[in-house]
Amino acid sequence: MWVPGAGIPSRLTLSAFTRAGRFCVLNSGVARWKDVPAENCRGLYDFHPQLKPDVGFGKSSSGLYKSRSETKRYVTSPRVAETVVRMLRGKRKAGQLILECNPGPGVLTRALLESGARVIALESDKHFIPELKSLGDSVNGRLEVIYCDFFKLDPRNRGTVTPPIMTSDMLFQYLGMKAHPWKKGFPLKVVGILPVKTERNTLWKILHDLYSCSSVYKYGRAELNLFVSEKECRKLTANPQTPGLYQSLSVLGQTACAIKVLCTEPSSSFDTYTVKGQLERQRHRESSEQNLCFIQLTPHRNLFTGTLTPFNYDVFFHMLRQCFMKRNAKLIDHLPSLSPIDAVHILKQIKKKKDVRVVDMYPEDFQRLFETIECSKDDTCKWLYDEFMEDTLA
Repeated sequence: MWVPGAGIPSRLTLSAFTRAGRFCVLNSGVARWKDVPAENCRGLYDFHPQLKPDVGFGKSSSGLYKSRSETKRYVTSPRVAETVVRMLRGKRKAGQLILECNPGPGVLTRALLESGARVIALESDKHFIPELKSLGDSVNGRLEVIYCDFFKLDPRNRGTVTPPIMTSDMLFQYLGMKAHPWKKGFPLKVVGILPVKTERNTLWKILHDLYSCSSVYKYGRAELNLFVSEKECRKLTANPQTPGLYQSLSVLGQTACAIKVLCTEPSSSFDTYTVKGQLERQRHRESSEQNLCFIQLTPHRNLFTGTLTPFNYDVFFHMLRQCFMKRNAKLIDHLPSLSPIDAVHILKQIKKKKDVRVVDMYPEDFQRLFETIECSKDDTCKWLYDEFMEDTLA
């Protein structure tokens, strides 16, 4: 069992070994096949974006921040800002610390400050920073403005980084914040709008960071309050009752977090700015854009108290990816490609019938399936991996 506070490696130690077109994890990476050459050993991180060691400031690597010119949505409606403040207020104490991602013109920032909150504004567009700092000068130190892009914290790219790219270690050391035990939560709330063009990839990055206890989750069980497109929100909250939307992202998100849809706002309530803080002209097609949902992602306190840990989470990711490749197939047909353990025996253990399909399984069922295979004592080799599974989960 993983013990909080034991330390999380910057790169996972789980190993997989190949033979005859298969990967096999032996006791979650504890044992090795002696006859397998070392060069054939491959980590399961080959199947998704890798966790790189933290890097410091320095000269920017070429192409590291290619999205400088990407457009971003901002809260510019006072009504929406007040709605967000009301949703966040809840039972929080006066002086709650809010980490606001890309505040832009500062409409939401002002509303948060007026509610008595202390705000750390992470802004990735230099053109908004002077006005934000001016606002900070007028509120007696309750607003800290930092040139940083929250959604690009801890990049997986090689090389050094430069603002607005930053590592979470640098950010939290600058703020004087220390890591908190997972069960005790985290003394701040994160608020923002997911990037327009990289929304789905950003969600995947958040989930990888959460399950691996890296980036902001290295410091504790941070609560995220984010505006996401209604399309992605419906996928994230889908279940067997909505099979057309149900996918591995749904299972991972609901297994890791309590997900609440706090409110829904039309896209017309937000303004889109281009680089240099210029308001983008409204286009005819934008009038038919989907709504944005304000969702709250609160990591479960007991996420890592069972078999699932930050050291074997990538096996769970792969299991789901493998299953949802043929979502309407029977689970019993998938199991032989996942594990050498008898499929009928596994179904009995998780109390499922032989005709149960992948899309009939709820998130808790998939977690039980993972725990059953991971804790099995019947076989030395518990997991099998097809050689073609080399593309990223995102």
